[in-house]
Amino acid sequence: MRRSTYQPINFSTYFAAFFKHPQMLDQVKIVTVIGSGQMGNGICHVFAQKGFKVHMMDINQTALDKALATIGKNMDRQVTKGALTEAEKATALSNILTYTDMAAAVSDADLVIEAATENVELKLKIFKQLDELAPEKTILASNTSSISITKIAAATKRPAKVIGMHFMNPVPVMKLVEIINGYATDAAVSTLIHDLSVFIGKVPSVVNDYPGFIANRILMPMINEAIISLHEGVGGVNEIDTIMKLGMAHPMGPLQLADFIGLDTCMNILNVMYTGFGNPKYAPCPLLVNMVQAGYLGIKSGEGFYKYTAGSKDLVVSDRFKK
Repeated sequence: MRRSTYQPINFSTYFAAFFKHPQMLDQVKIVTVIGSGQMGNGICHVFAQKGFKVHMMDINQTALDKALATIGKNMDRQVTKGALTEAEKATALSNILTYTDMAAAVSDADLVIEAATENVELKLKIFKQLDELAPEKTILASNTSSISITKIAAATKRPAKVIGMHFMNPVPVMKLVEIINGYATDAAVSTLIHDLSVFIGKVPSVVNDYPGFIANRILMPMINEAIISLHEGVGGVNEIDTIMKLGMAHPMGPLQLADFIGLDTCMNILNVMYTGFGNPKYAPCPLLVNMVQAGYLGIKSGEGFYKYTAGSKDLVVSDRFKK
């Protein structure tokens, strides 16, 4: 069994990474992010704010324009809170260039971070393309939350330079980066990505490559069990979430969190673990499957376990689950 390179981070290693910045910039100057959705634009945000040149790539220019607007609005919130100045915001935004052509986006990239939909075949296709288009020196990282880094790396001719960087949502706010070493990931690559994560203000935790890694291997069965409890009538939406928030000190109940993540994403991750481990405890609840098939995906569709209205912060249980 391959062991993680790092123990849980302590303050000495955390601050030491800041002094490596000049050396780090020799190795990583340009970061390309594939995908401009919620995760992709968040990753672009944090790297651009830390002074890296960022290439944001998507197949749709409209999506890129929307992503830039989102980054701008999120930076405006930082300015309002005093965490960023107007000049720093302008500089950060100027660090971001947009591309619809992958070859152009990765031609001079030192690090590529893929942040596409959590779909195995799509990611394998993207990494095969990246391997063909990116320079030999380029490190290829995936923001996957469950798919095997070893499997992704096998689609390339540079498995030693393939690694997982699982950011948490929303990226500009959440501190954790789950770093996943594939079976062939080079130790020097793991060290660089660890230190780079620290430099952009994150706290990295390095784990090994098994389905769901650590974050979702623990989180998704909890969410699934909450859905099963609802499906079996053990408790209602509000009751289940209230018990977990007040009894377990969770900032958000599991059903609300599932809506936030996206029920389709939750189902896909559970299926990855179900297939990977062959254990029925990871099988998605039939209620979850039905909701995804019917298009009730949570916040992204306007309704999941709760109903979401633009401009309202009220948490309203979906009519489908009201007693």
